[in-house]
Amino acid sequence: MNIRETVSTDIPEWARMRDLLWPGNRDDQEPEIESYFEGTSTDIVQAFVIEDETQKCAGFIELNIRNFAEGSRQPEVPYVEAWYIDEVHRGKGYGTKLMAQAETWALGRGYRELASDAVLDNHRSIAAHGKMGFKEVERVVCFLKQL
Repeated sequence: MNIRETVSTDIPEWARMRDLLWPGNRDDQEPEIESYFEGTSTDIVQAFVIEDETQKCAGFIELNIRNFAEGSRQPEVPYVEAWYIDEVHRGKGYGTKLMAQAETWALGRGYRELASDAVLDNHRSIAAHGKMGFKEVERVVCFLKQL
C-alpha cells in the first residue's frame, strides 16, 4: 500500500469513493473535488489517497482547518472532513495508515490536535476513531433552517 497526495487524475476514483461515503450526491462530487485543485474549496485543504498493491485507489482522507471543533480551545483545528476505505480493504490497516498520515500532516504544520466526527449510527467509524486514540467529546443533533 502507498499513501500519496491526491492528483487531478484521481478525480474519477475519488468521486466514486465519495459517492460511496455520501450516497446520492454523485453530481456534487467532481465539482467539489475540482474546487480543491483550483484552490477554491472551503472544505478541503489537503487530501491523500491510499493505493492497494495494484496501485488502485483504495481509500482517501480529506482534511480542513476549522476555526472551531467541539472539545478544543484552539483558534484553528485540523479536521478530518472525510475518511473512507473501500469495503474490500477494510480491516487491513489502510484507515489507520491514512489517519497517521493526517496526524503527520497536522503536526508538520504545528498543530497539536486533530478533530473528526461521525454520525451517531456509524458505530464502525466511532469504534475506529476510539481505537486510534480519539476521545468522544460531545454528541449533538444539528439543525439548519433556510431563511
